[in-house]
Amino acid sequence: MTRLRRTTRPDAFAEQVARLRRRGRRHLERWSRRLRRVDERVVTLQPAAGSPRRGLALFSFIVDPILEAKRRGAAAEDLSHTHFWESLRMAELLCEEGWEVDAISWTARSFEPRRGYDLMIDVRTHLERWRPQMPGALAVAHLDTAHWSFNNPAEQQRLAALAERRGAILAPRRQLPQNRLIETADRATYLGNDFTAETYGHAGIPMQRVRVSVPRTYPWLDREWESARRRFLWFGSGGLVHKGLDLVLEAFAAMPELELYVCGPIERERDFERLYRRELYELANVHTLGWIDVDGPAFLELVRRCGALVYPSCAEGGGSSALTCMHAGLVPLLTRSASVDLDSGRTIEIPEGTVESVERAVRSTAALPPQRLEEMSRRGWTWVREHHTRERFEQEYRAFVRSL
Repeated sequence: MTRLRRTTRPDAFAEQVARLRRRGRRHLERWSRRLRRVDERVVTLQPAAGSPRRGLALFSFIVDPILEAKRRGAAAEDLSHTHFWESLRMAELLCEEGWEVDAISWTARSFEPRRGYDLMIDVRTHLERWRPQMPGALAVAHLDTAHWSFNNPAEQQRLAALAERRGAILAPRRQLPQNRLIETADRATYLGNDFTAETYGHAGIPMQRVRVSVPRTYPWLDREWESARRRFLWFGSGGLVHKGLDLVLEAFAAMPELELYVCGPIERERDFERLYRRELYELANVHTLGWIDVDGPAFLELVRRCGALVYPSCAEGGGSSALTCMHAGLVPLLTRSASVDLDSGRTIEIPEGTVESVERAVRSTAALPPQRLEEMSRRGWTWVREHHTRERFEQEYRAFVRSL
């Protein structure tokens, strides 16, 4: 059995060496991308043989997997985020439905259209630049976040509340560029739930839900629920305050009888790590594991030990980290803004983004009978296998493409 590594009072030299190695890998990846001029590349994909030709589409999202798939015949699977697979599959589905596709990176700020497009799809800031040049093209927004006018103040409010509690101002990590994507579009697809859609409701355009996928699914995992109900997981990516880790750590500091496992890129947010060093590394009931591979045995061992996920995010566009944990059988404790469909039979709502609200939700969950938690786990696992998979994403996006 793989042993879970807990990071407590880390040796300064060993920690620094590990940090430098990880930082070096990230810098190498960024420089490699720049040298290959990925942001300047236009990848042209032809319509599938035998499909009726629909027209020419300009597609702006994550171009890296599309570029790799065209060069090598297949893209290496990146499980760190769902948007790598989703971007590639969206481009492929357009081709399968008869579109010739020019794919570019959403960060390709210098790109200027050289062809007359019938369809434009974008995720951030390009659409408002392109629209005046191609007023007759159908403009589609693909929405993978909450609207910036909700997202940005939501994170700032969390940071202000933290400053009030802890006397420290941390840097914002999840601020979105102001844009008129939804206001420019004719139609939109969105990955999240009703909360996500409501943040774009002012635009008054047709919006179709395409449920976010997950990088991995898992068979049903048996647990010893009597002990698992006292163990909780926080599992998220960058933007630790945005995703509520500060609230969760402070809540568990007041609940020494319950255990918390923390999985995420803690070291990338040094200001947060310094401020919460005691909670992260010195409390006996908090186990900071850092980043974890959802495809590895350590993740499966971890989720078998835990009974629930705690994820009080202030704004999401899909909630794939929470959905991945539901696939692994964890009962999710969520804010509505985590953008996962809430249902009392399979989820527990954290009604407010406060330490007290998190603590109440955790205590009430730990007090539930083991049989009740197992029932909720099974319902959530069954539901997520029906609604949030790569197959479901593909089915819903193909239906959208056919409706164009």
